[in-house]
Amino acid sequence: MRNPLLQPFLKWAGGKRQLLPILKTKVPKKYNKYYEPFVGAGALLFEIQPKKAVINDINSELINCYRVIKEDLNDLILDLSQHQNEKEYYYQIRDLDRSDSYCEISNVKKASRIIYLNKTCYNGLFRVNSQGQFNVPFGKYKNPKIVDEVVLKAIHHYLTENSVDIRNVDFEAAVADAKKGDFIYIDPPYDPVSDTSSFTGYSIDGFGKEEQKRLKSLFTSLDERGCKVMLSNSATPFILDLYRDYNPIIVEAKRNINSVAIGRGKIDEVLVMTNYDF
Repeated sequence: MRNPLLQPFLKWAGGKRQLLPILKTKVPKKYNKYYEPFVGAGALLFEIQPKKAVINDINSELINCYRVIKEDLNDLILDLSQHQNEKEYYYQIRDLDRSDSYCEISNVKKASRIIYLNKTCYNGLFRVNSQGQFNVPFGKYKNPKIVDEVVLKAIHHYLTENSVDIRNVDFEAAVADAKKGDFIYIDPPYDPVSDTSSFTGYSIDGFGKEEQKRLKSLFTSLDERGCKVMLSNSATPFILDLYRDYNPIIVEAKRNINSVAIGRGKIDEVLVMTNYDF
């Protein structure tokens, strides 16, 4: 049975909570295994709750959070409970990845750090600089919910009670073993709608036009394998032309994260589907 307590434990750039009512109607009624090569905050994963899944992200800090929630939940909750919503303390925790000794910190403490920073940083944004260091300023929120024990326990139970493979590889490698009848939801970093809107801080590698073209080649390969595939992206002329042979659908979505208030609002997104009816 579906657990209504399952929901994202992080606020994530490009998160799909606002688009869920539409996405749910586009999921195939039957499929074998679920794949999500850009899992992010996992909004669709936690909504449809597949019993067999492969989730992946190139962001190792994010994937470490999933693994710790699955394997070391009690230690994670204990460590989270010790954080302080205080500016000086925030910057001490934020700057840990600027030290050579960061690699020696336990996986539990790394996951606790990322969740804490996400709950207390400005606008709940995950962003790193060119050296891969977290660089979002303090958020000055009065009472952020740093320890959401109910949600974390729900995610732990889902990950441990089902067959969920957690990967940290390139998106092509993440779906290399996908077969006919499997369902793949592809939600990559979006093609920017303007020169100033590109979100490049998700990882130090970025995700430009060449990566979008490589992703389109993968989409075609999955289509030829007989996989059921759904892809979302921004409805830019570049993306619409790239997937023109697949009859892309335009949907309206709300911006979740933008550092400037005037930049938030409704934008057009595109959904591309193949090998199934909905």
